[in-house]
Amino acid sequence: MDVKQRCAEKALEYITEGSIIGLGGGSTIKHLITLLKENKMYVKVVTPSWETKQTCNDAGLEVVSITDVTKIDTAFDGCDQVDQQLHALKSGGGIHTREKLVAGLSEEYILLVDETKVVPVLTYDHPVVLEVLPQALRFVTQQVESFPVRSSHVRHSSEQDGPVRTENGNLLLDVFMKAGQDSADLERRFKGVNGVVDSSLFTSVVTKVLVAGETGVQEMNKGGDVR
Repeated sequence: MDVKQRCAEKALEYITEGSIIGLGGGSTIKHLITLLKENKMYVKVVTPSWETKQTCNDAGLEVVSITDVTKIDTAFDGCDQVDQQLHALKSGGGIHTREKLVAGLSEEYILLVDETKVVPVLTYDHPVVLEVLPQALRFVTQQVESFPVRSSHVRHSSEQDGPVRTENGNLLLDVFMKAGQDSADLERRFKGVNGVVDSSLFTSVVTKVLVAGETGVQEMNKGGDVR
């Protein structure tokens, strides 16, 4: 059994029959969906991920729109890196604005990671991603130059002509930061730039992290406490 499947099995313990759960994207979430199907658990799923929605549909799980719920019992997601203060950075999918909406509606927002993604403090090996209104791109880019950045660029894809667009019709600006930042302050500063919808820093919504390794899965709480 790989560590991601082991992490998904642990996550199943936090789900109760008949609850509304949030699911992000990634392979660990796919394992969790398989387990929900195998255990014939009835839940309603809210997800910002198109791929996760399709996987849930294939598994026979009920998917409901985020506009139809006022509370989510427990949400699960992954990240690129998380530190001992439960500050997380998500860079890949570009759906962080909707993921934060799910997190904000959730009683519990739990990250599922392997132990390689846990660090004492965020190192910014991955970019902070900003979802930016297209009309504000030049202004935001200029404002970001005053931050402690190494570089920034609009995200493109080889699969399409032009920049990547989010489902909201906005652009993604990948911002590579210098190490040693105050992550909570950085998230506030980015959110305060006019034209930035949100950033891929999650410094206030994570309630716990399930960390999977070769010897098992541990629950990490704020301050790095594990059990």
